[in-house]
Amino acid sequence: MRALFLIIVAGLFLAACGKSYGTYTGPKVTRIVVEKADRKMYLMHGLIVLREYDVGLGFAPIGDKVHEGDGRTPEGVYEIDRRNPQSQFYLSLGISYPNEKDIAEAKALGVDPGGDIFIHGRPKKYQSELIDWTLGCIAVTNREMREIYAMVETGTKIVIRE
Repeated sequence: MRALFLIIVAGLFLAACGKSYGTYTGPKVTRIVVEKADRKMYLMHGLIVLREYDVGLGFAPIGDKVHEGDGRTPEGVYEIDRRNPQSQFYLSLGISYPNEKDIAEAKALGVDPGGDIFIHGRPKKYQSELIDWTLGCIAVTNREMREIYAMVETGTKIVIRE
């Protein structure tokens, strides 16, 4: 009986030691603004910049995303619609691309708008360099992604500008 008790206590202890992505107790992030031309991302509370990050974009960053595989990061107003703690690129926050406008534009051109656009960390080979390498996502360092993951809630608006 004592052995069973110790196994249960050990299991609860190990479960409590799960991966933590930090906590944030400051002002709420009310929106995210990405300035593609400047390679900057801002976490905002109203008009106040809470954090600023240098970002990497899609491998063909100029212009709005039109179709899957074009290497462009979309431009427009979206929201953070999902969280992935087991991302291929450390942690990730999903962006609600494509929206109705994106779908209509792609349909008019007879192409697939694509999807799966995220803010995420970087693999080892890109940790020390700020280059545009993603398929259309927004990349930051893993340390920065941990901070962003803790600060940004699902439903937060994200504005991506040229």
